[in-house]
Amino acid sequence: MKLSETDTDLLIRFLVLSLFLLIGTLAASALDRAAVETEYQKWLEQEIWPRAKSEGVSRQIFDQAFEGVRLNWELPDLVPPGTEAGTPKIQRQAEFGSPGKYFARNTVDGATSVGRAMAKRHAVTLAEVERRTGVPGRIILAIWGRESAYGRVKIPHDAFEVLGTKGFISTRAEYFSEELIAALRIAQAGHVSPGSMRSSWAGALGQPQFMPSNFLAHAADGDGDGRADIWNSEADTIASIGNFLDQHGWVAGRDWGFEVTVPVTVSCSLEGPDQGQTIHKWEALGIKRASGRPFPEGEQDGEGFLLMPAGRYGPAFIVTPNFYVLKNYNMSDLYALFVGHVGDRIQFGVGDFQANWEKIGGLFRSDVATIQKALVAQGHDVGGVDGLPGYKTRRSIGLWQESNNITPTCFPNDALRPLLAEK
Repeated sequence: MKLSETDTDLLIRFLVLSLFLLIGTLAASALDRAAVETEYQKWLEQEIWPRAKSEGVSRQIFDQAFEGVRLNWELPDLVPPGTEAGTPKIQRQAEFGSPGKYFARNTVDGATSVGRAMAKRHAVTLAEVERRTGVPGRIILAIWGRESAYGRVKIPHDAFEVLGTKGFISTRAEYFSEELIAALRIAQAGHVSPGSMRSSWAGALGQPQFMPSNFLAHAADGDGDGRADIWNSEADTIASIGNFLDQHGWVAGRDWGFEVTVPVTVSCSLEGPDQGQTIHKWEALGIKRASGRPFPEGEQDGEGFLLMPAGRYGPAFIVTPNFYVLKNYNMSDLYALFVGHVGDRIQFGVGDFQANWEKIGGLFRSDVATIQKALVAQGHDVGGVDGLPGYKTRRSIGLWQESNNITPTCFPNDALRPLLAEK
């Protein structure tokens, strides 16, 4: 169809107007970011510098730390001025995603094979740290492997850029502001120069990926040179991880946990660190080790806890208090489980879990949050509406399913949303 001269003129005007609107929007966005950047620099000077100075940080170190540093708008969980925090649609952090994916073959095998080599290389240091802290070397190695692939992973970010950005415009601004001050204290003490302090996107430092406050509290000298260098010293990294776990209550002589089979007569809603009982009592309920071997005699009278990170869709475990010590390092059940499992593979040569991880976890965080809101409305404690299926959410799902004569699975799925909405 041929356009008339009038139609052509109108079309041109429309396109020109649209272009101006687009340019205006982009310009406004740029101006907004420029304004936020100006406020950020004021915040550093008016709020962070006085706090840093009171902690003994010199002006020279402060200026070196923030030389050329600007806001990093690519970081997750930012809440710029004029916006509100919400539940992210997509979960970026592997620890809170699909359970089976966390135990990918190449990840597990790589951490195991390199871990065995490191066990030989650092046998003396690992033995000394275990003697001093009670933490088995295999556990330290598994954490080191998970955090930085035994120091092989390149740490990408400027720590002051990350911590400054998150301290100014993130969902946990006060927490990251405190970590920013801790990072400045690390630089002031001479542990590492400000320009060399690299971190993850969350501000974690060095081979053990300590947050700055954890470095100040737990970093240790493992090679006897009088310094705690978690960036370059493997011995210091080993000693620091052991020190962290020791100071968080690792119980020497106890394992982290055991894969088990859970009969249908035992509810998956019994999961959680607040529902512990002796391993002997769990055994009396019909729970057995998946390997077919008995529980170690020394563990029988110790407290154990049911863990079903995928509900009825994956392996189940009886874990000990040491499992929850591991969660102090990273609050994910899957993280602590990975560490325990890889540690066992390194030292004992165990194979894969007996039970398979079924293909689940395809929901967005916002979908899980919708399920959590519905459960809360019906009086359940889900541990917070955050879109993450932690143990309180899992067992709340199980309790709701049981009360509605539905076979309990204790894990969120797409079919739950309409069912919960009907109640």
